[in-house]
Amino acid sequence: MSESVPRSSSQSLSDWVEDVARLTRPSRVTWCDGSQDERRRLAEQAVNDSILIPLNKTRLPGCYLHRSRQDDIARIEDTAFVCTASREEAGPTNNWRAPDEAYLELSSRARDSMRGRTMYVMPYLMGPPNSEFARIGVELTDSLYAVLGMRIMTRMGSVALEALNGSTNFNHGVHCTLDVDPKRRLICHFPDDNAIWSMGSNYGTSALLSRESFGLRIASKLARKEGWLAEHMTILGLENPQGEIWYIAAAFPDGCGKTSLSMLTPPPALGNWRVHTVGDDVAWLRIGKDGRLWAVNPEAGCFSAAPGTSGHSNRNLMCAVERNTLFTNVALTPDNEVWWEGIGQAPPPGTLDWQGRLFAPYSTTPGAHSSSHFVTPVSNNPALSSHHNDPQGVPISAILFGARRSNTVPLVAEAFDWKHGVYLGASMGSEAPAAIGDTRKVRRDPMAMASLCGYDLGSYLGYWATLGRRLRRPPKIYMVNWFRKAVDGSYLWPGYRENLRILQWIADRLTGRVKAQESPVGLLPDVSDVNLEGLNLPIDRLRAALAIKADEWSAELSSLEEFVARLSSDLPHELEVQHQATAAAFAL
Repeated sequence: MSESVPRSSSQSLSDWVEDVARLTRPSRVTWCDGSQDERRRLAEQAVNDSILIPLNKTRLPGCYLHRSRQDDIARIEDTAFVCTASREEAGPTNNWRAPDEAYLELSSRARDSMRGRTMYVMPYLMGPPNSEFARIGVELTDSLYAVLGMRIMTRMGSVALEALNGSTNFNHGVHCTLDVDPKRRLICHFPDDNAIWSMGSNYGTSALLSRESFGLRIASKLARKEGWLAEHMTILGLENPQGEIWYIAAAFPDGCGKTSLSMLTPPPALGNWRVHTVGDDVAWLRIGKDGRLWAVNPEAGCFSAAPGTSGHSNRNLMCAVERNTLFTNVALTPDNEVWWEGIGQAPPPGTLDWQGRLFAPYSTTPGAHSSSHFVTPVSNNPALSSHHNDPQGVPISAILFGARRSNTVPLVAEAFDWKHGVYLGASMGSEAPAAIGDTRKVRRDPMAMASLCGYDLGSYLGYWATLGRRLRRPPKIYMVNWFRKAVDGSYLWPGYRENLRILQWIADRLTGRVKAQESPVGLLPDVSDVNLEGLNLPIDRLRAALAIKADEWSAELSSLEEFVARLSSDLPHELEVQHQATAAAFAL
């Protein structure tokens, strides 16, 4: 049944693989080595098995389209659980199950589930090789889609086994598709066991366990135990014309422009500035010997939503997906190219929608599903930082917390200090993009981690607060909002590449080149210090984007109190003090 086990494998790993094989009963066990020859063979097999559709070899070399089952089209939070000894450890923002009960049910569902199939053993490395940041995971799966996606998203194969070097310390991931039966769909995270079990889905992050499951839910608990951070953040390098570089980490909820910020192309008027992508979605951060916060991107690929991505919103990402990319649930043109809403051009006649049906512009259903996405190697990104693989990581000078808000939250505000900055991050709330849900409803999402933290959110915020005491040179913290609207519903700020102008002001603050005006919610720029060269933006719209309105903040603080009441008693006292100070500043 099993191929020969690589000599670099640990006995613990080999024993675990055999245990899972005895449970799931695959016809064959294949150990993945991560080679290009392996990729070619598996891709050919996936095409022959109608799992993938090869795309235009001239325009999109090495690219494929995957269509998921129509009842397996999105991440469903109700089927994801954090399994800790007590419900209190998981906290009120996570679904909880007792570990023993969860393992019993998972084992029952997995039993004999791989009969007639191949079980692929995928060792993978999160973080640069030879780095203290690096962590090892192994995913066992019966899905070719998962194998080919994990090859892109991680450093998979022999490099991970070499790093393991016989150790027992690795994340244990089991993924069984179970014929993609929604009635048996279940994904369980066991932070105390460094383990993940995913059942009944072959879609996105339910199949690619390295990303949200290991990279954030499991890693956040490991990080707290070991004294570091695992965050839902992009990492970028901002370089001015003089060659100075500042590294910035930014936490935004999904749909708020995190990826486009990390790959930002400067506007023509600021073309002598540069943005270098270190990471687009996950950041692991440690305190260095110099007392600064250092960060790496643990991933090797970019996983991004397709709808709305265009040459206007993210030129570098559109260049990146032109080769060796795996697309899921987008539309297919007659020339075997891809299309989705917001790509910037009309679909040609004969285009097939994400379900393989003829698509017309007047169709009431979308050409690409709202949750359609792609995974592409970070090495494809023209703006990739030369420090992407740096074992030491990059030093973080600023942290941004941002969300989608049509009112209340200013375009940018600098926190008074670390504790106030943690409060700004903890108070984050975001409106849903139009494609996702009710744009009027604000969903509280502290640090963009409410559904991704592997333990109690109150304790998590407390850990953030205490971390500042260990930093001798803490980064400055900023709140940003690109989405504030005027009375007529138009955006006050143009966003996208023009956001570099706000990053430029932040760089000026980091170097002390400009002053700021104090407000009840933070330090605001003087409008004269925001570079509007080459931008046809009336100064009154900038003022409106920066305005602090007491009535809006009164409603905001009341809403925040309702959310805080849900959290545990572990919520740090420091945040209570910050909240009371903000309310007092508005005389509420």
